[in-house]
Amino acid sequence: MVKFSKQFEAQLVPEWKDAFVDYRQLKKDLKKLQLLKLKRVEANHNQEPEDGGKRSCCSSTFHRMPFLLKQYAMRLCGRSSNEHEAIQVHRKLATSASKGDVYETELMEQFCDVEGAKGFFSMLDMQLNKVNQFYMDKEKEFLERGETLEKQMAILTELKDTLRQQRSKQGLASKEEDPSISSASFSLSGFTEEEESLAEDPNMIDLEKNASSLSGWPQSAEELEKSNRFIKKEEKKLSLSRSFSAKTINCQGRNLRVEVPLTTPSRTLSALTYLLREDLMNQSKKCGPDGNKLNINKATLHQAEKMIRGALIELYKGLGYLKTYRTLNMMAFVKILKKFDKVAEQQIQPIYIKVVESSYFNSSDKALKLADEVEEIFVKHFMDNDHRKAMKYLKPHQRKESHAVTFFIGLFTGCFIALFAGYAVMAHIAGLYTRQANSVYMETVYPVFCMFSLLFLHLFLYGCNIVTWKKARINYCFIFEFKPTKELKYRDVFLICTTCMTAVVGVMVAHLYVVAKGHSSTQVHAIPGLLLLVFLLLLVCPFNIVYRSSRFCFLRVMRNIVLTPLYKVVMVDFFMADQLCSQVPMLRSLEYVACYYITGSYRTQDYNVCTRSKHYRDLAYAVSFLPYYWRAMQCARRWFDEGQSNHLVNLGKYVSAMIAAGAKIAYERDRSVGWLSLLVITSSAATVYQLYWDFVKDWGLLQFNSRNPWLRNELMLRHKFIYYFSMVVNLVFRLAWLQTVLHSNFGSVDYRVTGFFLASLEVIRRGQWNFYRLENEHLNNAGKFRAVKTVPLPFQEVDED
Repeated sequence: MVKFSKQFEAQLVPEWKDAFVDYRQLKKDLKKLQLLKLKRVEANHNQEPEDGGKRSCCSSTFHRMPFLLKQYAMRLCGRSSNEHEAIQVHRKLATSASKGDVYETELMEQFCDVEGAKGFFSMLDMQLNKVNQFYMDKEKEFLERGETLEKQMAILTELKDTLRQQRSKQGLASKEEDPSISSASFSLSGFTEEEESLAEDPNMIDLEKNASSLSGWPQSAEELEKSNRFIKKEEKKLSLSRSFSAKTINCQGRNLRVEVPLTTPSRTLSALTYLLREDLMNQSKKCGPDGNKLNINKATLHQAEKMIRGALIELYKGLGYLKTYRTLNMMAFVKILKKFDKVAEQQIQPIYIKVVESSYFNSSDKALKLADEVEEIFVKHFMDNDHRKAMKYLKPHQRKESHAVTFFIGLFTGCFIALFAGYAVMAHIAGLYTRQANSVYMETVYPVFCMFSLLFLHLFLYGCNIVTWKKARINYCFIFEFKPTKELKYRDVFLICTTCMTAVVGVMVAHLYVVAKGHSSTQVHAIPGLLLLVFLLLLVCPFNIVYRSSRFCFLRVMRNIVLTPLYKVVMVDFFMADQLCSQVPMLRSLEYVACYYITGSYRTQDYNVCTRSKHYRDLAYAVSFLPYYWRAMQCARRWFDEGQSNHLVNLGKYVSAMIAAGAKIAYERDRSVGWLSLLVITSSAATVYQLYWDFVKDWGLLQFNSRNPWLRNELMLRHKFIYYFSMVVNLVFRLAWLQTVLHSNFGSVDYRVTGFFLASLEVIRRGQWNFYRLENEHLNNAGKFRAVKTVPLPFQEVDED
């Protein structure tokens, strides 16, 4: 049977961990109380009794008689009137200095002889007050969200009704000709129609769709002047916070700004075009006799509807977390008081639990009512009264773990080990990986094996990261904004790695066997290329097989990275871009293999065709630069969106890495003293820059005033030596570039094998960095108690000025 403490820690909301009852500390206080009691009993036993040291068993029973009689009386009479003499819990009403009621326990005379009880109840009162205060704050926050969403729904419903009426009255020229639509009049200052062709963004998890324009302009000079002032005010806001493109409408005397997140290239370009157009164009020239005509497009309302729907889902999720918070804390109070009664041999639980049950966090039903209202609104307005379909969005079910997955992981792991051992033996017998090796095989086939090995090593480490994140209670799904029903579990990741590497090594063994038999036809040399082609086709396969949702998510992320400045950067985007920065050798191998097979060099086995080409050499520079360039552009975009100079400092780190990568490629081609000096200078500067960012910024380490020496105050791992060990490993692996200068080799091993080993060290370093990066992100979220994401809402009320 699992202990309650483990169940409690497994079910609590990770981001709210500090706000829950500190059950572990209360158990420690009970342990101290029990030790004090045992010491007191031992002291009593060590004292010589007056009858010469003789004490019968009836004597000990007599001493326990008051407690036994009290228990018997409690069973007969229920609650005794004397139990109020043990403790009294005072409730202090809220004052200006305190937001909520404060509870304080007073011990009566008959209970004062229990050592450690005062400290225990002091801690218990503090936990109850903390829980009440947090629940009150979160409830207030969710109620405000609910009130805002109610207003958003009212505006959306009004606009939809207006659109419906307008469609039925398309033959009318103005609202004066039809009094039935006089209840909703609108005017607009914002984007033109050609600026409103907005593309769909999958990153928002189906929250956004294509949006079109609302057009129309104020007619009077006074309205025009107000409109110009408003646009200037909006441009000032955009210069400070540029994460939204906006258009403003007037609805029944209220100015409403329709905000569209800049999450797609078309939206970003539209926002930039808008800013430039407003600087160059005079609005008065655009005003015409039809300036106040209402043009509401269905796509615009559909966009707003998607955003509101996403906000309702997140609100419902937050209310569910609040319900879990309420239930678990109530259970914690019941369990700890039950343990206290057992240790102290008292009947305190009924008294204190009555206070807990009447406290705010357990008695308030506002959040429960709001959850019912949100569910009702969602079912009615978004799911056509289909409750079962609505629950798939509001309460998505987790995928069940399959034992078959575990079985196949073991099966393919064994197959991979056996095949890899056979491949190693065959390669050793053929002398492939020595300096006098068959250069054709090492130049044509080995890059394929190296590429797949680095890729799936990285994926395997990601699976290990998922295991450590789950053990450390890091909510990586929330941080990456993964759908809980489609995100990869660690078993799925391990199954992909073992299956793919078994296939790769199996093909390599078969190819090496055929080559060893003396077959050298074109078809034989095409086998590694066909293997790569199969994996690429499987990656883009449109059929719902082999984790299609995860494959398409990967492709979307890669698209966002390639078009980085135009897409809004989210956590999963720059996390993946960082992984690419550690996979430059893999990308170089992919570049070479693609050139080798696309040019048809495999037919003649002339592997120098690509290396002799100037275009290939220029492309090598680009491949080495691109991961750092993409990451630098992400930093620039985040600075553009958030306005924080910290992102510019991070951008400098990747610029220094780009310079060092360029110097390395130049030195590999021209091993002169000048290029060697430049390589050492640039690589040293980039390494120092990267180490500082790793330790101080990403990991939050090297905090001299912290309660943990050289570490930050909050740590997810209990053993501190792991952090120190990780710093040393990161430092050593960051210095792997020195091999380029020293030209060190392992005996007679080919230099390409040495390069693969060093590339593997960088992948391993990135794997351990991933844990600390997400730990830092989790602690930032937990410090602000952010358990649900804030979805932007389409309608924002603004001032007239």
